[in-house]
Amino acid sequence: MASKVSCLYVLTVVCWASALWYLSITRPTSSYTGHRQLSSISIARKNVSFGNIRTRPINPHSFDFLINEPNKCEKSVPFLVILISTTHKEFDARQAIRETWGDENNFKGIKIATLFLLGKNTDPVLNQMVEQESQIFHDIIVEDFIDSYHNLTLKTLMGMRWVATFCSKAKYVMKTDSDIFVNMDNLIYKLLKPNTKPRRRYFTGYVINGGPIRDVRSKWYMPRDLYPDSNYPPFCSGTGYIFSADVAELIYKTSLHTRLLHLEDVYVGLCLRKLGIHPFQNSGFNHWKMAYSLCRYRRVITVHQITPEEMHRIWNDMSSKKHLRC
Repeated sequence: MASKVSCLYVLTVVCWASALWYLSITRPTSSYTGHRQLSSISIARKNVSFGNIRTRPINPHSFDFLINEPNKCEKSVPFLVILISTTHKEFDARQAIRETWGDENNFKGIKIATLFLLGKNTDPVLNQMVEQESQIFHDIIVEDFIDSYHNLTLKTLMGMRWVATFCSKAKYVMKTDSDIFVNMDNLIYKLLKPNTKPRRRYFTGYVINGGPIRDVRSKWYMPRDLYPDSNYPPFCSGTGYIFSADVAELIYKTSLHTRLLHLEDVYVGLCLRKLGIHPFQNSGFNHWKMAYSLCRYRRVITVHQITPEEMHRIWNDMSSKKHLRC
């Protein structure tokens, strides 16, 4: 079995390298937003909708799962579900996470479920590569919206929907990105504390209190007609935040009646305000690049803008030097 998986993995890496080299030369990257009927991935997947919404949704999230892992939580209930926003070409980042902090077997006696979130690419070659990757690792979920920066909110809502539908008994959920290093020891033992009673209606991360940027040249530009207020509600940076699993269904259902915004973390903050849930500030969540230092990284939970190569180096160094004091 191990040799079979090894061969499939080597084949996947070779195919990814060839496909991405070809795409980088011959095909421009598409970045448009929308929901179009493209040829779907040929895997039958379970699709679930919530039927207890009494009023008509203004944002129905009417997307089908193209790739799903509906049985991920059936054998045992996870203490933590990790949802990682990624894109089709980031195979190296996904593999680095699988081999380091995202390994589901890092903590004996603590069930962790790691999932990568994607939309649908406009290039069928990339869709096929991700499908093959899914068949090997069984840690990818995809819905049939176009995968783009402006659809990051849909990607997060897909994760919320998945937890609410297929893993509602989990204790906690983390949403993060594929260029984030997570200090799992601090996250598990210092923040979440498996031996304590699980919290409810809990949400924490790096809390931002800000307002919309009206400069059209900004990556975070927010049109006044889409959001007229001068201030956002408190929200956690989308680079990494933690919440109790009951919040996933609450946010998903609230989103059905909340006008969609393309800034994912701001939108989640809007849903939290409607729910009366105030996010707690935690200085261990860093949403910026931080030079590596063993002692410095031991004090944090997340660090941003980490390459796959850096992820391996940091993980190996921290794992091999646990006996050293700072």
